[in-house]
Amino acid sequence: MNNIRISAVSYTNTKPFIYGLQHHPIKNQIDLSLDTPSDCAQKLIDNNVDIGLIPVAAILQLPYWQIVSDYCIGAVGAVNSVFIFSNCPIKEVHNIQLDPESRSSNNLANVLLKNFWKINPKQIINAEDYAKSTNIKTAFVQIGDRTFGKKNRFPYVYDLAEIWQQLTGLPFVFAAWIANKPINPEFMKGFNEALKIGLDAREQLVKDLPVYPDFSLHDYFFHKLDFNLTDQKKEALDLFLAYIKDL
Repeated sequence: MNNIRISAVSYTNTKPFIYGLQHHPIKNQIDLSLDTPSDCAQKLIDNNVDIGLIPVAAILQLPYWQIVSDYCIGAVGAVNSVFIFSNCPIKEVHNIQLDPESRSSNNLANVLLKNFWKINPKQIINAEDYAKSTNIKTAFVQIGDRTFGKKNRFPYVYDLAEIWQQLTGLPFVFAAWIANKPINPEFMKGFNEALKIGLDAREQLVKDLPVYPDFSLHDYFFHKLDFNLTDQKKEALDLFLAYIKDL
């Protein structure tokens, strides 16, 4: 029997999941690769993997998809790693530079710009140095480890999961474990067990990870990220996909 090919995001927020997959017998049934969120999604779309921890916006590009886990990368309120950074108030922004590593967060930014702030700035894709700009009216989306400790460097900072909750009253799902084909239920059971092992090991994981100035990984793992794929998060996922279709 061939191993299940799995792509997971290489960011710190996935460390508990990776730990669990590496410390459970299921490691012998999988081939695991670590990728950026956008590459993770593309691998699943191209059928180069069977399961991916993909940005949920990419679900719309899959002819078949199935949620294969009770866990996700989510947040209830501020997540502290998915932002729009700006040198001017968001209502005054003329240009928004998108994150080349993101799909869901770029789409989330667009949903919020249209439905919450009700503005339509020019979108800039693949800016040469997208996270810098000499134009005070240009803001940018940035996600993941590159944002750690960055909140104090810009006069205007918008946490997109927090703004989403203000718009909808719901939590948010950034990435979910999605398969592009039917997966054996017995495998899914072991897969969930492995992910839970990693989540239960977060205290030790935090001790072994780098220390970031002005950023608490303990707070991030235990109070900002919310890993359970609850019914409310599934409702939020469906609503987000509907918003994307309406962009």
